[in-house]
Amino acid sequence: MKQNIGISVTAPSTACTDRNCPFHGDVRVHGRQFVGKVISDKMTKTVTVQWERRKYWPKYERTEMLLSSVKAHNPPCVNAKTNQIVRIMETRPLSKTKNFAVVQIIGEHQAVHGEDMTVKKIEEKKGKETKKEVKKETKKDSEG
Repeated sequence: MKQNIGISVTAPSTACTDRNCPFHGDVRVHGRQFVGKVISDKMTKTVTVQWERRKYWPKYERTEMLLSSVKAHNPPCVNAKTNQIVRIMETRPLSKTKNFAVVQIIGEHQAVHGEDMTVKKIEEKKGKETKKEVKKETKKDSEG
């Protein structure tokens, strides 16, 4: 049972018997590491992690926000769920599409829906319009 995986993360308090676990199994972690949001945990011992990245377009001198997503091994001792922010690290290929393993749960992600944001913006606009109307009425009263 190895606890040190080569980076400074705390080992999970629960033990597992998964042979692909970076903490309790035979898999070593190395190479790239990413921090992203778990968007799906419906597969057995697998999660889909997604994060934003920027791509620069020289012709337009602008950056574009793109989403990258990979499938990562989710050991039973870590047990990451949907909408959690996790750190994943590269491993040897565990299956056809899995080359990463979840090594740390950083925290919960509060989901913000686009509809909620548009409602807030509309309410703010209405509030600004009513303030402008009140100012106009007070100007008319002071003039007349």
